[in-house]
Amino acid sequence: MPSDLNTKLLQPGSKEEAEGKESLKQRLWTETKKLWVVAGPAIFTRFSTFGVLVITQAFIGHIGPTELAAYALVSTVLSRFCNGVLLGMASALETLCGQAFGARQHHMLGIYLQRSWIVLLACTILLLPIYIFTTPLLRFLGQPEAVAAVAGTISLWFIPVTFSYVFSYTFQMYLQAQSKNSVVAYLAATSLTLHVLLSWLFTAKLQLGVAGAMGSMILALWIPNFGQMAFVFSGGCPETWKGFSVAAFKDLFPVVKLSLSSGIMVCLELWYNTILVLLTGNMKDAETAIDALSICLNINGWEMMISIGFLAAASVRISNELGRGSAKAAKFSVVVTVGTSLLIGCILFVVFLIFRGSIAYVFTKSPEVAKAVAYLSPLLAFSILMNSVQPVLSGVAVGAGWQSIVAYVNIACYYLIGIPLGAVLGYAVGLHVRGVWIGMLLGTLVQTLVLVIITWRTDWDKQVQLASSRVNKWLVPGNESSNNQLA
Repeated sequence: MPSDLNTKLLQPGSKEEAEGKESLKQRLWTETKKLWVVAGPAIFTRFSTFGVLVITQAFIGHIGPTELAAYALVSTVLSRFCNGVLLGMASALETLCGQAFGARQHHMLGIYLQRSWIVLLACTILLLPIYIFTTPLLRFLGQPEAVAAVAGTISLWFIPVTFSYVFSYTFQMYLQAQSKNSVVAYLAATSLTLHVLLSWLFTAKLQLGVAGAMGSMILALWIPNFGQMAFVFSGGCPETWKGFSVAAFKDLFPVVKLSLSSGIMVCLELWYNTILVLLTGNMKDAETAIDALSICLNINGWEMMISIGFLAAASVRISNELGRGSAKAAKFSVVVTVGTSLLIGCILFVVFLIFRGSIAYVFTKSPEVAKAVAYLSPLLAFSILMNSVQPVLSGVAVGAGWQSIVAYVNIACYYLIGIPLGAVLGYAVGLHVRGVWIGMLLGTLVQTLVLVIITWRTDWDKQVQLASSRVNKWLVPGNESSNNQLA
């Protein structure tokens, strides 16, 4: 068996044998090219999409500090909560599409895409009360009255934003499983450019305030969705999109089950920073603290888009190789992806420490907020460094289908270690925001170490067998899916 696996690489026949004889340098170069085919467009897309949110915050921040704090609460607490649910549940599509594509069951990708739409749309409808009852919810959580009132208005604008994520996440995962996500990057760049122009027009020239900034954001997030729909439906993916099919309504329970496991895994990660914001909102001078922390988290989040791009690449590369039956190639992909992301993280760590003094003024005109951001900068730098490893290991978990295992790890490390430590350091020891952040960073460090150990000790031959079992279990014969197409 081991000797067979040494030659089971990407293509059958003589190409397998040729790749099996490649030197380490050649294998590294080949894997790096495959990595960046997915990671490059994924990073750019996430930069652009996250940039839409950050640009909106920058324009709202120049309207007033109360509006900035309200937007920060809605975007980093409520929207991140819902975003975590949807992104987590959509990540099940990464596992299914990646492994099915690797196993050459191409027609299943379109069926999985439609099943994911059904599950995520139902989930989004269930999440709507969070946006409708934002003001009383934030009052209950102890947030300032003025901020909670403005947040209640802003949250209603986030309803169409949340529905846009249903199609954005699923199309991206469907396309990147086939390494066709460059079209997503082009659309994201177009929408980001348009968003900057419209935000300036609506807020600076027409003085439409929060409504102008939020209206521009909604347009910027929906335009790429329509472009992706046009690309897929008009023949951009002829092997994987065979039209709408009634097969999408069959076997939904296993998809829901995997989606819930994925949702819990990702939610527990995204909600971690949300709790940091909530704890900060109950401290003295909460408005300044929330403003400063939200700026830090947005800088951290923008940098994290690079790591999330590598998360996507890790998921695609691992799932494709497991679907093809190549344990050796999957293991090598893990090493290359984590190493590349860590190297970039170290470079950004140094760059940020050099330019940290002036970056806050992009988001605010307040000297007090800028001073608070500078005070938190060392912690932000270490967060950036850890972001270069932890999300990539989560991508490995998604590619292999370990979501339920990682969910337990997240519960233990984040909620039994990080948050209690943060609360003690922040409130009992009196380190305030820094104490909360230090505690939560320690939780992230423990989680990263645990994921490294799990990945290191993984039996990749067994993962190949599990991937094959998953693909065969949910397989719909190609002729059946074609016959069941909807008119």
